[in-house]
Amino acid sequence: MNRETHQGPLVAAGLLLGTGMGGFVDGIVLHQILQWHNMLSTVRPPTDLVTMKVNMVWDGLFHALTWAVTAAGLALLWRAGKRDDVPWSGRTLVGSLAAGWGLFNFVEGLIDHQILGIHHVHPGDNELAWDLGFLASGVVLVLVGWALIRAGRDDRAPRGAAL
Repeated sequence: MNRETHQGPLVAAGLLLGTGMGGFVDGIVLHQILQWHNMLSTVRPPTDLVTMKVNMVWDGLFHALTWAVTAAGLALLWRAGKRDDVPWSGRTLVGSLAAGWGLFNFVEGLIDHQILGIHHVHPGDNELAWDLGFLASGVVLVLVGWALIRAGRDDRAPRGAAL
């Protein structure tokens, strides 16, 4: 039996989940653990308690948005998982996650670091190199993700099959 399949719902879910994961890694690793920057650290440097609180609120809003994107991705994944016409492909899902993460890095890096200049990946010496590296990581992740999604077109795993 040869039926038509659609990988679009799985790709959409993976893109949102990857975007959310990219945002969480940025916020948790770069903002909180390494403390390299905050959402507004260039325009409101956190040099006193008041500006630290302002940056903390904006970081919280960023995390809330990241959580909402991730929740939407989970909802789409749930819906895709219920459809018989969506091939359950590990390559498609992992590729979509990578592409979503890459889109996050590229779009957030372009808008926040370059256009608005509200923060930089690692301010100070070589800040442009850090920002360009962040943009480049986004491009690489999108390309790797795209290649995996294309490779996943041939996957036709039946329901219940291992990813």
